[in-house]
Amino acid sequence: MKFLLIPIATILLSLNSCISKTNRSTVQSILQSKIETIISAKKGTIGVSIIGPKTSDNVSINGEEMFPMLSTFKFPIALMVLHKVEVRELSMQQQVFIKKEELLQNTWSPFREKYPEGNISISLEEGINWMVNYSDNNITDILLRLIGGTDQVEKFLNNKIFIIKNNEDDMHKDWESQFINKATPSAFTELLKNFSEEKILNKENTAWLYQAMVGSRTGVNRLKGKLPNVEIAQRAGTSFTNDEGITGAINNVGIIELPNKHKIFIAVFIHNTSEEFEKAEEIIADIAKATYDYYIEK
Repeated sequence: MKFLLIPIATILLSLNSCISKTNRSTVQSILQSKIETIISAKKGTIGVSIIGPKTSDNVSINGEEMFPMLSTFKFPIALMVLHKVEVRELSMQQQVFIKKEELLQNTWSPFREKYPEGNISISLEEGINWMVNYSDNNITDILLRLIGGTDQVEKFLNNKIFIIKNNEDDMHKDWESQFINKATPSAFTELLKNFSEEKILNKENTAWLYQAMVGSRTGVNRLKGKLPNVEIAQRAGTSFTNDEGITGAINNVGIIELPNKHKIFIAVFIHNTSEEFEKAEEIIADIAKATYDYYIEK
């Protein structure tokens, strides 16, 4: 009779692999099950991607499907503007002149409400804040023109999953135009993770943009909705609601900080929903709360 001798190291590696797979399946089964319960009876197409503190802590529901980004595309625009600051093509304190004719009507523009006559100069830093913090559509298009347009943002991202063709003015042309800019939830969480790990911008600009997103004034009933005392750097996106009561997109992407300073990267996209607007926002809030609670209790 022959005996097969297996090195102890091989056995340990095999056990570690099994434990790792078990941990991964636990995250996917428990948290994913909770999220699937939240969205199971909801009207519309919902995409969710979550990257937890550990590399195995990934949850994906329609995570590889393409969803319209709406104003979440302002995050990659901000990345590119700040990159140009880093390579000294732009400066945070350089002045940007805002012409009255650039302050279009019938679009979300807190800047226009504050300065209806335009013809005023602001710093580039202020401009990025108006885009990221207040989600101003007119300032977004002015910054896009400054960096060469949507094509340049696509080239900067160098990721075919991100489709960015329309600026804000283009998105307001008709119902379908707001859905041209697309990405997958999974691609967005990877982008957030790379950003947080300073793989896109340097430490100073990463910290600056992170804090700007923490202070975002829009979408506060979504990821932040049921986590009022939790630090969340986020960017929201919202479409029109048509005469049939369909809202084309209610989105939120962000970085949730746990008490131990570890990060959760999350993207939730809701497409063509007939849910009441507040109820649709609550779906995102419930997903964020379930995710946060899971990692707190873990």
